[in-house]
Parts: sequence; C-alpha cells; structure tokens
Amino acid sequence: MFDSLVLNAAGLPVTVVSWQRAVSLYFAEKAIVLAEYDNKPLRSPNFTMRAPAVIQCTHSLYRPKRFVRELPFSRRNVYMRDNGMCMYCGKRVSLSSFTFDHVIPRSRGGRTSWDNIVAACSPCNLRKGGRMAMDIGMQPHHRPHRPTTFQLQEMGRRFPPNHLHDTWLDYLYWDVELEQ
Repeated sequence: MFDSLVLNAAGLPVTVVSWQRAVSLYFAEKAIVLAEYDNKPLRSPNFTMRAPAVIQCTHSLYRPKRFVRELPFSRRNVYMRDNGMCMYCGKRVSLSSFTFDHVIPRSRGGRTSWDNIVAACSPCNLRKGGRMAMDIGMQPHHRPHRPTTFQLQEMGRRFPPNHLHDTWLDYLYWDVELEQ
C-alpha cells in the first residue's frame, strides 16, 4: 500500500517504514500520527483509521545515523553514486534494471568494491562481458570511487521515492532555501 515517514521525538526525519509498522507503533503508543493518506480507511472490528503518512515517535526509537564510519557498499548506493546512469553509454537506467559492471573483470582479479564497480545498462554490460573496458573502447564516464556520506546524501535528494505524500514535504528538506 503506502510507506510512512518516521520522525524522531525532536521532529527530524529518520526513516521510512511500512504503513503496517507505523500502525503497530501507533497502537503500542510509541508514536503519534501527524498525517494520513486519503485512501480507504483501515478497518477492524474495534477501530477505523486511515493509513499513516507521517508519524512521530514519542521517545527516541530511531536515531539518525550521523557518524557512519564506513559507507556500506550496496546496490542502491552504487546507483545513487552513478546518478542513475549507465557509466558507459550515459543512458538513464532504473534501479530495478541496472547492473553492476566490474571495470576490471573478476576473471582478471577485479574485486567487488567501490573502486571497481560502476552502474551499467544490460546491453553495455553484455557487450563488455569479461573483457577489460579499454580493450574494446568502453571507458566509464567517471572513475569508480567510494563516495563520502555527504556526497551520497546529496545524490539521494535527486532520487526521492516516487510515492512521496504531499505532507512529507513539510518534514523533509529543511536545509534548502525557501522560495519567497
């Protein structure tokens, strides 16, 4: 159905959870509902309510992770680092359809790491295969690297979930300049 934005006790956004988890936090009296989706109500024999869009924890359940020492290597993080584009042809690819490409193939000693993986569309990845990129004239547009947490957060702002509820905007992106 929908996801719910979770704010900590101070009102800062910290995570997104399923609407089911948001409802259970509400009934456990660990969160209050600040905004709801305009969908059909959720019904049970004892209550009726709409799915929560934004909840705020009544105490510190979730803490923002400000001091992450090492940025985790993950599919989503590689996708955001590479701006959602194939590093060979420059074509925009979706998160669900992009592939990892080892710049130095694993068969030639390449590792699965920040410094050797780029996002690639399937046709480019198949064309390159297990060969070295420079041997077939396919250089990545950007050299792969480990991004900083700040760089990845900046890139992540360009990829908001496609299901943002209008009320989420009241709680997100507080650090941007407001239009007058």
